[in-house]
Amino acid sequence: MKDIAEDMSVSGSSDAELTCGACLSVKGASWCAPRSRKPVLHPISFDLSPGQVLGIVGPNGAGKSTLLRLLYRYHRPTSGSLKIDDNDIWKVSARDAARKVAAVLQEQPTDFALTVRESVALGRTPHRTGCGGASGQRDAGIIAGASGGERQRVMVARALAQEPQLLILDEPTNHLDIRHQLEVLKLIRDLPVTIVTSLHDLNMAADVCDQVLLLDDGKAVGFGAPQDVFSEIAISKAFHLTARL
Repeated sequence: MKDIAEDMSVSGSSDAELTCGACLSVKGASWCAPRSRKPVLHPISFDLSPGQVLGIVGPNGAGKSTLLRLLYRYHRPTSGSLKIDDNDIWKVSARDAARKVAAVLQEQPTDFALTVRESVALGRTPHRTGCGGASGQRDAGIIAGASGGERQRVMVARALAQEPQLLILDEPTNHLDIRHQLEVLKLIRDLPVTIVTSLHDLNMAADVCDQVLLLDDGKAVGFGAPQDVFSEIAISKAFHLTARL
């Protein structure tokens, strides 16, 4: 973050070495709660070009986290498909998917049983072979030190250690002070990977995202550039209030 290379010295993870972003194609993806079969997320379709940042916005309960869970293979879609570079993420092994997709979630353990070095080293797990042996030299000295030890920053570093082509961020600025929020936003803008992030702050989404997906009650009500989606009418309808730009 300011940057991770400066505060957390992540070995082998400079911008020049990070893998380029992937194409993301979501076609008719939906999800229903297993027991009730009630639709939580209605069929959604969109395409994202390599290296773009997609912001998913909407009121609480709109389906933002559910969509993210589909993208990082926590939930299998009830219908439709999710493809990264034309490969359906549910038709490859979990290890292969983890080599393509990394996620940083809102809720993290409050008590770390691992050191920062050990936590970030977990990001290399999909790239290990056999009984834990490394597939290359990049596992040596992944982290040399940490500034403050903030859990969120460690989780971002761990995700980057996976060398993902698609990075999923669920409310990445939650619980961060203004300085660290700005650092996360700079990170989002600068990383050469495809990013999908849920955000509550519409101004933040407009500032850092190439595309935004506006959800309401599990349905997509807008997709496109922020200046096209964030109209007074659309925001007012989705958030059930009177909005003024």
